[in-house]
Amino acid sequence: MGSTGTVLRELRGAQKSAKGVSLYSRYVNRPAGRVLAAGAYRAGMTPNHVTLTSALFTFGALAAVALVEPSWTLAVLVYAALVTGFAFDSADGQLARLTGRGGPDGEWLDHVVDCGKMVLVHTAVLISFYRFGELPSDAWLLLPLGFQLAAVVTFCAGLLREQLGKAAASARGPSWAVPAAPASPVRAVALLPADYGVFCLVFLLLGVPGAFRTGYAVLAAVHTLFLAAFLAKWFRELKALRAG
Repeated sequence: MGSTGTVLRELRGAQKSAKGVSLYSRYVNRPAGRVLAAGAYRAGMTPNHVTLTSALFTFGALAAVALVEPSWTLAVLVYAALVTGFAFDSADGQLARLTGRGGPDGEWLDHVVDCGKMVLVHTAVLISFYRFGELPSDAWLLLPLGFQLAAVVTFCAGLLREQLGKAAASARGPSWAVPAAPASPVRAVALLPADYGVFCLVFLLLGVPGAFRTGYAVLAAVHTLFLAAFLAKWFRELKALRAG
């Protein structure tokens, strides 16, 4: 087993493409995940262990949002746990590529945890609104449901677009594959509002319920706009695969 520095250098060569990745994921979450993956490797953890560690941090934070009255202390603790869970979510894939121990079971587990996170994060906000929110109107209870819909549809549609694209490329052979375009800095900046790591920042406002509601509502609107843009883009791409 090499030193931590050696493992980190090997992990730098085991990164996924930066195409379609926001600046936060590229320059904050992936490097943090790389450090966690190196630590997990030296501790003898498997990628599935790392995925479950990610779930522990994430679901623990969401349980706190739902069950504990909002405060500045809660805000800091929830944010720290969510971003740590997100970093472990990056670390599991990096560890799998480093060790060659990835497989269908690990990919399945990772997607199950991600899907659960997308559902539960907005469910936790809904429960917090109901229990502690002192809302100006009960209509605010619809906001987390709408945000949840946008998040889950984006996640599922994006995953299905990826799998259908791979299936089409496999069916048509290596000669049909199109080389990946270089990562666009403009796109990396534009994707920041849709990045889960940026979304986690809103929980730092839990100490001021009105500010949290406003920030959460703004992000919900932005994610809904991104959903519409993504769906149109992915539909065009899949239609082109049929026609190609």
